[in-house]
Amino acid sequence: LERVGMGHRAKHLPSQLSGGQQQRVAVARALAGKPAILLADEPTGNLDSRNGEAVMDLLKELHAAGATICMVTHDQRFAQHADRTVHVFDGRVVEDHSIAA
Repeated sequence: LERVGMGHRAKHLPSQLSGGQQQRVAVARALAGKPAILLADEPTGNLDSRNGEAVMDLLKELHAAGATICMVTHDQRFAQHADRTVHVFDGRVVEDHSIAA
C-alpha cells in the first residue's frame, strides 16, 4: 500500500475510499504476490496523471524483475511505456508494433 501512496488509508473500508484510491489498492493487491504474469485492464483509468505515472513505474519495476505485463489502456501516454503494442479496432488487430530490444 505504501508503494501506491495508500499506506495511510490501510485501516479504511473500501466504501471510505474514492474510486481512484480503490484502484490503487487493487493494483497493490495484484502486485503483492509478485506475479509472473499480470493482466491489467485500465490500471490507470481512475487515476490522476501523478498517480497514473506512479502505477506505471510499479509495473515497469515488475517487468524489469522478469514479469510479463499485459495491459489494456486507451491512454497513449501509458501505452508508450510498452515494449509491444497491439491496436484493436472493432474486435480486430489493426496494428502490432514491437520495440526492438
